[in-house]
Amino acid sequence: MAESSTLKPVLMVLTSHGTKGDTGDPTGFFLGELTHPLAVLEAADIPVAFASIEGGEPPVDGFDLDDETNARYWNNHTFRAAIRSTQKLADVNPADYSAIFFAGGHGAMWDFPDSDAIQRATRAIYEDGGAVGAVCHGPAALVNVKLSDGSYLVSDKKLSAFTDSEEHAVGLENVVPFLLASRLSERGAHHEAADDWNEKVTVDGRLVTGQNPQSATKVGEALRDWLQNTNR
Repeated sequence: MAESSTLKPVLMVLTSHGTKGDTGDPTGFFLGELTHPLAVLEAADIPVAFASIEGGEPPVDGFDLDDETNARYWNNHTFRAAIRSTQKLADVNPADYSAIFFAGGHGAMWDFPDSDAIQRATRAIYEDGGAVGAVCHGPAALVNVKLSDGSYLVSDKKLSAFTDSEEHAVGLENVVPFLLASRLSERGAHHEAADDWNEKVTVDGRLVTGQNPQSATKVGEALRDWLQNTNR
């Protein structure tokens, strides 16, 4: 197991997009899809850093303080200060990180897919031997990431993401710019799904993905396990 002091941080990336399309309804990053993986990593003494597309304080969704993990972090002054001052992703040096993780929330569907900063950082970390993690709508970050050879990162890889069925269940199939699972499949991914709202985590080498909020803790555990067994 790698000593935590030798590990580069995990870069946890959040959406900066705060509305659901033309509806005007608020959205952002889903709080539990950040706090639950974060709790796993911090319990293992794995360092983390926060970034967002625009930097500063990103909008938050899924604000459930009946969730003990959410409440613990939301009431923690250090966490709140970190979230208020996230790095702008375009300004980070990918070489400083052992892995990159994309939290979900519907906002990710708008600003993650076409972000040059996401594509640059994800490609650099992955091609340097790092891990890429994402949960729920977080895999929207991966739909346009290409490796240096021009192939899509997700091509011929197993992964999980928010399903078309779940998008229909929340009534947003005509609001989001595309259906995430279908788009990933179009990029050559082998999408693996559980029934709606059931935990599903898929690990394919250094790609760690989860289907929905119910999968967030297990995604964190899979990233932790990879990091603890890799000298990063």
